[in-house]
Amino acid sequence: MTSGTDRTPQDQPGRPELPPPGDQTGAEAEVAELVGKLSGGGDIDGAERRRLLGRLSAALMTAQNRARRSGAARGRWLADMFAAIAPRLPIRDLATLQEHHYGLSGDALADDLVRTAGKATMAVGAVGGVLAAAEFAAPPLLLSAPAQLVAETLVVAAIEVKLIAELYEVYGVQVPGSGSQRAMAFTVAWSKQRGVDPLAPASVQVALGAAAKAALRNRLMRTLGRHLTTLGPFLTGAVAGGALNRAATKRLAQAVRKDLGRQLALPAPDQPSSITD
Repeated sequence: MTSGTDRTPQDQPGRPELPPPGDQTGAEAEVAELVGKLSGGGDIDGAERRRLLGRLSAALMTAQNRARRSGAARGRWLADMFAAIAPRLPIRDLATLQEHHYGLSGDALADDLVRTAGKATMAVGAVGGVLAAAEFAAPPLLLSAPAQLVAETLVVAAIEVKLIAELYEVYGVQVPGSGSQRAMAFTVAWSKQRGVDPLAPASVQVALGAAAKAALRNRLMRTLGRHLTTLGPFLTGAVAGGALNRAATKRLAQAVRKDLGRQLALPAPDQPSSITD
């Protein structure tokens, strides 16, 4: 791969290429593209983030309406949507992470990744709050609020799944399987708010099983519920949504790093590390 660029899990050398999700066309394809941009880790200014989040909300309204006509339940549709997005998330390898984070390595690099992810999820909550404040000023636009909440939820989930995958890159812990299988393993880990289970990573298939999909659906719905705070009047929603997102991302990172530490018999992340380059 070219240094300094993101890669999706299936792009790693020696890994089979992942075919596009079978039913992902039209609005669904646009959703995947926009979530990838919003979770990509690059610097996005507030105006561009608001524009992309608005486009994502509109695309989700189209996809939701299509799912509603087919009789799909909202939670199941949300889980299916994210399962289709996850394999397309741009995951950086160690060399690219170090290039993007000033040559840091080990715990220092992990710390910087967590800070960056926390800032990103906080920004998503804050932007959502600003959009919600505008909607309160124009009540008819509140009809778009549910799509906005779904957009925030998918982007935050994508940022956090990327964080888990990239923490595994930092500590050199390999999750076996194809690109799509690893994407699902990281997605299941996110739904459980911990690291990948080292005893059963191979049990995660390209398509999530019933139990894994139920856990993903429940986690997404919890995250969706948290984003209800962004609907507060004026800018209270922006403050609350941003703070809650950042705190949740930090808790997730702590849990994942503890699991990684146990797997590698490393000291806890807040202690001096014995990792060498």
